[in-house]
Amino acid sequence: MSSPDLLRRGLRLAGAAGLALGLGACVFRPLYGPTPSGAPLSDVLAAVQVEPSTIPAGQERLSHYLRSELVYDLNGSGQPYPKRYKLTITAYGTPTIPLSDSSTGRADAVTLNGSAIYVLSNIDGGKIITSGRAVGFATYDRNPQRFAAVRAAREAEIRLGKMLAEQIKIRLATVLATNPTP
Repeated sequence: MSSPDLLRRGLRLAGAAGLALGLGACVFRPLYGPTPSGAPLSDVLAAVQVEPSTIPAGQERLSHYLRSELVYDLNGSGQPYPKRYKLTITAYGTPTIPLSDSSTGRADAVTLNGSAIYVLSNIDGGKIITSGRAVGFATYDRNPQRFAAVRAAREAEIRLGKMLAEQIKIRLATVLATNPTP
């Protein structure tokens, strides 16, 4: 081999060794594996008490669906766990009408935009562990039949509540997986 080939091979080896050393310090921890305290993440999530929502007028159903989904997602086992954390949420949903029939002026579809502001603190509320805002939207078709339109709107609220609850659960899990003690 010639000297430039040896130099290239040496540079490649040095680059591979540098990458291996840089990535060797990374620790891969599965999200739903044991937490640093040794407790399973499902037990830590079950220790979250979901407070009744702060309900703005007209947002009762979305807040109810969101809270119900969070209670089920965080502790779907039905077993009582001692509560160590308190989660407060405030949900908002506003409909927008992106499409309307030009001949009748009736809305064909509606988009329900929603957001939920959440705060996770220790059970006495003294220390805030994390807070944030989850956003999402759900669309539904409006039907000339009144009850079909009402049911479609309700199902959109249910889908939006599930979407916001899933976002909040994942965010809480990422925080509690690394620091489960209040």
